Amino acid sequence: MECDHCFVYSSPKAKGTFTLNQIRKVLGELTKIGTIESVYFEGGEPFMFYPLMLEGIKLARDSGFKTGVVTNAYFATSEEDVELWFNPLREMGVSDLSISDDLLHYDDEKDSPAKKTLRVAKKLGMPVRSICIEKPTANTGTGESQGEPVVGGGALLKGRAVEKLTESLSKRNYDEFTECPEEDLRNPKRVHLDPYGYVHLCQGLAMGNMWEMPLSELVENYDADSHPICGPLLKGGPALLAEKHGVEHEDTYCTACHFCYLVRRALLDRFPECLAPRQVYGLE
Repeated sequence: MECDHCFVYSSPKAKGTFTLNQIRKVLGELTKIGTIESVYFEGGEPFMFYPLMLEGIKLARDSGFKTGVVTNAYFATSEEDVELWFNPLREMGVSDLSISDDLLHYDDEKDSPAKKTLRVAKKLGMPVRSICIEKPTANTGTGESQGEPVVGGGALLKGRAVEKLTESLSKRNYDEFTECPEEDLRNPKRVHLDPYGYVHLCQGLAMGNMWEMPLSELVENYDADSHPICGPLLKGGPALLAEKHGVEHEDTYCTACHFCYLVRRALLDRFPECLAPRQVYGLE
């Protein structure tokens, strides 16, 4: 699958998978940090590496963490088969199972793999929920001021979504985007880890690399204001980020994420340690 809204450019061409030893190292570092409660296994699609995912869940549970899995349920050829895939997770006490079930994954299939999976998980008594992403829509009319365009829908406009979903949407002047509305960059409550070692505050915006500096030390030493990308975003959003680093850009964008993503992509070669991996920007 190459979902139109995918903010990490996941696809059959995507690369990078954790090894079991890397998972062990990460869990050891999470224990040192002391404030982490939950570990989620996401992708792309974690069920593509089923034995590794199961062992990772077991190790995380044994280390005292709650566990969750996010899946598009591609494997749900029948409800009987889904039980085979899910029974080990149920026995290990997975705390949350999130199923991607929307038009961006399965068009309008009435009995999609996601719907089969949801039924089985509920039958097995597993803690399950669906993730439904709406396609973004353009509306004109009542914004904060008369005639201001309003962009609706639940897709974040970054990653592949910038290429696939922005063409027909209403736009606003770039100088209106003066804050980051989606992430708490100063005091993050979660981070995303990838097998290349990058610790993402937002997809493609890295705190640092945990294979170069242990994760617990990265978290302890993190200073958002001195970070070359997070600092400007905190002070003045994507507009200030572009101004500070002299990035030439268009006059209008759909959302702050849309503007920020394109500014960051223009800065990849200047800040490769902070804006990585390039795969998240559709490159290499």
